[in-house]
Amino acid sequence: MFENFHGNRHVQTTLENMIERERIPQTLLFAGLEGLGKATLARRFAARLLGSPEKIEQDDLSLEENASSIASREKLPADKRNDDPLFFGTHPDFLTFPPDGPMRQIGIPQMRLLKERAQYKPLHGDRRVFLIDQADRANEQAANSLLKTLEEPPEHLILIMTADNVYDLLPTIRSRSVLLNFSPLTNEDMQAFARSRGLDTSERRIGLSGGSPGIAASLDIAVFQKRRHAMLELLKTGAGAAPYSGWLPISETLGRSKSEKLELYLKLLYDLLRDLTILGEKGTAIRNIDLRADLTALSTRVSRKWLINAVKSVDDIAALLRRNIQKQIALDGLLMQLRRPVPNRD
Repeated sequence: MFENFHGNRHVQTTLENMIERERIPQTLLFAGLEGLGKATLARRFAARLLGSPEKIEQDDLSLEENASSIASREKLPADKRNDDPLFFGTHPDFLTFPPDGPMRQIGIPQMRLLKERAQYKPLHGDRRVFLIDQADRANEQAANSLLKTLEEPPEHLILIMTADNVYDLLPTIRSRSVLLNFSPLTNEDMQAFARSRGLDTSERRIGLSGGSPGIAASLDIAVFQKRRHAMLELLKTGAGAAPYSGWLPISETLGRSKSEKLELYLKLLYDLLRDLTILGEKGTAIRNIDLRADLTALSTRVSRKWLINAVKSVDDIAALLRRNIQKQIALDGLLMQLRRPVPNRD
């Protein structure tokens, strides 16, 4: 299989068969939750097709130099970012287009550059491979520009897209792609990954990662627990299991933490609501195992309608992420929504 890649053997097998049969679709869509290795496997796959894996791996967005470059661009005005669209291309025939700017979006200047570069013939061999990482973050204009490339791709181009949520992509983009779904890793695969990386506190990391090796490797446990505690307190307060006065200092702290993105907190809310739903249905396979006692107690206080309303309310906030909604205002508003009586629906 692919060297130093853990889990999702069904996807690895499919890609191996494509290479062996020399029948490779021009557009591949790698779908699954954050941190499952979608972009990593895209680079491994490209290296098998193009060679020079050491060059391709230099475009790993998690590398300190690349992450720093992406973060520094958040401070640039939009016109400067648009004049110099973000991409990485250490290997001449492998380009990576990641989300850019403070809202971390795929923009139309990037997709126009992709269309332009796609016409160039390969420097080595007979293929070029482009990776659009987190393609579901493309804004409407960028998505339409990308669609034009997908409709008539050059024969030498293989385009790989990754997406946490494929339904944030245009249906016409999905229909032109071969979809490969990534699943969370088993505990055995996670343990093998932790051993290969020599991760400290590996059992704790595995327990908090939800089967995601990327999260397990990058997790700052102290920061994660602080954020998760804040979101658990929000849900408790919203369900009437904790006084509103306990939320106020948390809200004030969130208001002062300007650098932390709202998106990080929404992901934790989704996970906690998922666990509450499972416990409410008498299930046991929750992700936040260390919070089982707290979540079990909370699950007895909330109804199925309350949970549905809570998820919808979080969805409404998530839809506003690209409008740069303020974190404290959004979460305070969510709390007020959760504290209201849930209307009966037929």
